[in-house]
Amino acid sequence: MPELLIEPLDKRRVCQKRRCSMPGSPQSLDSLPAEWRELLARWVQRGGNSRWETLRKDAGTTRVQLADALLDWLLRSGWAAVAEQWKLGAWWPQQVELLYLPQLRAALGLRDKDNDAQRWQECRALLHALDNPTLSPAVPLLDELPVQRALARQDLIFKLHDWQIQQRNGTRRDFALFARGDTKAVSEGEWNWLESIVDLAEFGIERHTPLLLIAAQLTLTLPNGRIDLASCADFAALTPATIQDATAASGTVNRWQLVENRTSFERATKSREVETGVIWLPGFPPTWWRETVGRLLNLAPAPASIACDPDPAGIAIALKAAELWRELGLNWQPWKMSAADLASLPVRKPLTESDRLQLASLQQEPALPSALAELLEWMLEHGEKGEQEGYL
Repeated sequence: MPELLIEPLDKRRVCQKRRCSMPGSPQSLDSLPAEWRELLARWVQRGGNSRWETLRKDAGTTRVQLADALLDWLLRSGWAAVAEQWKLGAWWPQQVELLYLPQLRAALGLRDKDNDAQRWQECRALLHALDNPTLSPAVPLLDELPVQRALARQDLIFKLHDWQIQQRNGTRRDFALFARGDTKAVSEGEWNWLESIVDLAEFGIERHTPLLLIAAQLTLTLPNGRIDLASCADFAALTPATIQDATAASGTVNRWQLVENRTSFERATKSREVETGVIWLPGFPPTWWRETVGRLLNLAPAPASIACDPDPAGIAIALKAAELWRELGLNWQPWKMSAADLASLPVRKPLTESDRLQLASLQQEPALPSALAELLEWMLEHGEKGEQEGYL
């Protein structure tokens, strides 16, 4: 084994301070006892250059000998350099510098603060590039957080942006599933933080049970009674559980109309024909909506006419909603989504780069009806999109 490298730290004839280290590459940490690894991780998290008394206190009064043994092992294994001072006839550790910190953190499964700081600056620049006025106030608030927490929460901001772009709606659990693949993966603290910077309702994220808005000439039979939808002056709002409990539906629905825009939905309920049922389509159909409408179709199957905004997201939403009808072998067609409808709008918006990428993806969709294909081509040719509220 090589000998320790000892370097004097003062120029007195009788040296009072020195630095000790082991030359060469450090040894593996694989054989390090678990108790040593736990204490070493605490030392590393202090930054890698600390007074020996500070590190010794981390071990506690009952583990002083463990701290001494760990320091000696780190020094002789090449992981530490120790500044010592001659006192009372012996050399005493004063300052401990942990070497090869990136490798040490990796071996202990710790995050690298320097890498995290760089990642945060990169993410911060991307957040600014979103150019989303609703989410922009989050950036300075993220700056106030510890880097690791800021990195975790910035991802939620990006997911909120994607949720908004895709015009999704749903419960908090729907968003948590969308953002992190688990309905319970967003903590209460994170929800409180999100609520402090944005109005989640504006993003279509509800805390409470969602409601299916529906107008139809139907009577639903449930275990404890009946609901006559035809008796509603305009439309009804039913919980998913209510429709899931329905055992039968009587009445006549020759066609279902799905309308995305809320204002347009309310207009459609007032002008609908008696045997037409109208359902609000809350943006990109969330899980609860698909399950609820799927149950309704089992009780009252009928073809569908689907009306969404004449824009790239609207085409994607219509295709997703139509999956319910295709799975049951029922016909569907776009409604009020033609190129002529878009061209008739007095006010239109320019396509963004994200819009163009989405249109390119939709061109590959095998189930794209001809009317939506024409709408897609019109948007690409003219570089514009619109909202159905302008004509429906």
